[in-house]
Amino acid sequence: MPVTTRLSRSALAISCASALLAGCSLLDTSDGRHREITVLANVTDESSMNSVVTAFHRQNPDIHVSVTYADTSTLQKELPGKLREGEGPDVFTVWPGSGNPASVTALERDGLLEELALRRFNRTLPEGVRPVTDVLGITYVVPMSFSAIGAIYSGRTLDAIGGSVPATWSELLDLCDTAREHGKVLFALGNATPWVTQLLAYALVATAVYADQPDFDDLMNQGKRTFAASGWRTALEKYLAMNDRGCFGPRPLGTSYEDALDQVADGRAVGVVQVASTLSALRAAAPGLDLRMTALPATDDPEETRMPGAVSAAYGLNADSPHREAALGFIDFLGSEEGQNLYNRSGATLPAIPHTSFAVDPAVEEVAERQKAGTTVPFMDQRWPNSEVQRTHFAQIEALFAGTTSVDEALAALDRAYQKRN
Repeated sequence: MPVTTRLSRSALAISCASALLAGCSLLDTSDGRHREITVLANVTDESSMNSVVTAFHRQNPDIHVSVTYADTSTLQKELPGKLREGEGPDVFTVWPGSGNPASVTALERDGLLEELALRRFNRTLPEGVRPVTDVLGITYVVPMSFSAIGAIYSGRTLDAIGGSVPATWSELLDLCDTAREHGKVLFALGNATPWVTQLLAYALVATAVYADQPDFDDLMNQGKRTFAASGWRTALEKYLAMNDRGCFGPRPLGTSYEDALDQVADGRAVGVVQVASTLSALRAAAPGLDLRMTALPATDDPEETRMPGAVSAAYGLNADSPHREAALGFIDFLGSEEGQNLYNRSGATLPAIPHTSFAVDPAVEEVAERQKAGTTVPFMDQRWPNSEVQRTHFAQIEALFAGTTSVDEALAALDRAYQKRN
């Protein structure tokens, strides 16, 4: 049977993550009868990965897949170093693009990823995803899901306050007031978990920046735009305006990702601004929740609204894996039609390699519609030139909420970080 270990809130969780990062094995394979591969995945993708592992083991009973789940901060902080030391897992979460230390560009630069250009899935990989899966025209990760960042509402709680999904910025603020009048908050905000800090900013930036300048990333790369002189200023100001309006709980910096989901599950919050894979975590916490994901409006013109949507989960193969053959078999299964469908059916996301056999989860119908209509924009960090920008973003949002910096200072810090080319 596949062995899975969940990492979440405890000190034990962190020690388990470190153990897997160090390449520990949970089974004795010295008799040669079994092969084992170790996998390290993001905790937000636990339901999705569990589904794939169960099906893979059923088809390959001689291969045991040991999966450990860690949060984003742990993965990005510890994984690159362990891989450089030759002690990493066989297969692991890799971020598309170039925006953090565990991104495909950063890991490939250090020779830590096996080339996957000759794998079967690469023949049907959409050209539109290659900019964030390939480096210099060579594929290094198998992309799993097309995800989005947006507002996830509990239909039951929304009905309880007599509200409806807002289509404009003004309606969004009014709904914050309505939720508060009913003793609730509109959005649970878990900014005590560093990676969560970025999500609401991204949801607003999608419209505030890219509705008018869809080529903003290229212009930034050419030195023709800056964070400070762009819609990023509007987005950060509106992020803080939502906090001042009471759209979030009273202590965002004291609320973790898990605590935020608990607030939605038990009805204290109407919803949460999160990645689409969080839908599965909410359903696990409160089976039967009626959930819907929508874009977060940032203006009063619904036609301008954009939604962050891009390849989200992706997996790479350790270039020094001692279990290369078995690990490649698992990579191939991840890229297969069955693997893609299983991963996304459980996680309420869309396959990164589309198949006509996939049935879209009703909760993410708007994501699918926007994907087809072209009203999604890449995740902002996927096009950043180095990992320092993302780290700076985390820190500046925390400082803004702590009241220790200003929007001007935060934007200036982001511009300085952007100039540090790796």
